[in-house]
Amino acid sequence: ALIPLNCPWLGRWVEPVVAGSQVASAFYDTALLLVVKNFYNQTNSTALSQVLEDAQQKAVSNFYIIYNLVLGLSPLVSAYGLSKLGDKVHRKIPICVSLLGYLGSKSVLLLLILLDWPIEVMYGAAAFNGLTGGFTTFWAGIMALGSLGSSESRRSLRLIIIEMVYGLAGFLGSIASGYLFVGFSYHFREGTVLVSCSIACYAFCFLYSAFVLTVPKPAASCPDKDKSVEEAGSQLPGHTGGAESTQPSESSSQTPVTPSKLIIIMLFVAAILYDLAVVGAMNVLPLFLIREPLSWNAVEIGHGNAAGYMIFITSFLGVLVFSKCFKDITMIMIGVVSFSAGILIMAFVQWTFLFYIARAVMLFALIPLPTIRSMLSKHVEGSSYGKVFFLLQLSLVITGVVTSTAYNKIYQSTLNWYSGFCFVLSFLAGCLSLLPLSIVAIKQRSSTGSLQILTK
Repeated sequence: ALIPLNCPWLGRWVEPVVAGSQVASAFYDTALLLVVKNFYNQTNSTALSQVLEDAQQKAVSNFYIIYNLVLGLSPLVSAYGLSKLGDKVHRKIPICVSLLGYLGSKSVLLLLILLDWPIEVMYGAAAFNGLTGGFTTFWAGIMALGSLGSSESRRSLRLIIIEMVYGLAGFLGSIASGYLFVGFSYHFREGTVLVSCSIACYAFCFLYSAFVLTVPKPAASCPDKDKSVEEAGSQLPGHTGGAESTQPSESSSQTPVTPSKLIIIMLFVAAILYDLAVVGAMNVLPLFLIREPLSWNAVEIGHGNAAGYMIFITSFLGVLVFSKCFKDITMIMIGVVSFSAGILIMAFVQWTFLFYIARAVMLFALIPLPTIRSMLSKHVEGSSYGKVFFLLQLSLVITGVVTSTAYNKIYQSTLNWYSGFCFVLSFLAGCLSLLPLSIVAIKQRSSTGSLQILTK
């Protein structure tokens, strides 16, 4: 099932899987929300209107708290093993198994609509999705393939292109989902067509991954760079000619073991702190927009979401330009500063135009995480890409689950005296992420200086 068809040109692109799965995810998320809402509408149909609205909001909120916890924590059981299989056996195993899990879990929602099952069965669907790897394993596999087929100099650009495709697909899927849900509701049960389209997209992604997608060969590094590193290694204490002749690649890669470990740890810390800032702020942002002083309606919220998706494009253009004149660590810092400044402005938003100014300031907010992945790939062996990206993605998932719950509680507690308090917390977390990034920058500079001295 993992043997590709004879499509060498088409098979080297992972973007169709990214786009198809994200469109499918957008369809499913919209369908699930509306199905859950309709379910609790029917359950509370005898209540008074105001009581009904309050009960519905509470019931939907409680459903998503449990659903997201199951979805976020269940990958802990299997994701690491799938990533190890991806590194040791075949790179496409994490992607294909995760897509099978998506297919199965989304099919449960279709059966729920058609057979009038209780909404609680979706907890089981979320668990099945997580036990087959879920997004944690799927995205780690995608990032591993993207890194494997790109050179170090082009890796940041390659990964940000994948992120841009992900964002654009989500944007288009979100727009289309509403029309698909409403447009066919007269002929079929509400959500049937939308969930069926989601399943069809996941089926396409699975078939493409299993039979068309090919695993790229590791991109060759620059010969001059390899030569200079090898020459430097030959002058270090303990370096012998015999070791060099039997394991030339290991001798050169063992030289910076300690700096690499420190850099990897600091990059993980920076990614977790930055993800905490972003996830926390984005979780409370929709609640912030529908309350005073903004009190946005559905159309304005749609425009605000579209402005958020524009970050995928501006971040891509930023990497395209910055990669020609800045190092990866500098681009990451630019992205962190961009988000931190924008979210600080968001904390004081009183008018709609100020919201769009804050969003405009965040134009490079997507750069840090894919660029951190790019830097990590340069400090580990190609055979460990899957494991490292899985550990990073798992860290981000756990951070997201904890942050989402904590920020919602903080928002409820501070709502009456300062509704923008959570955005200030995200600003502080973003600033804190600059500390480990600064350590990485200093360590890289000192390593470069040592290498120049050794090669003289």
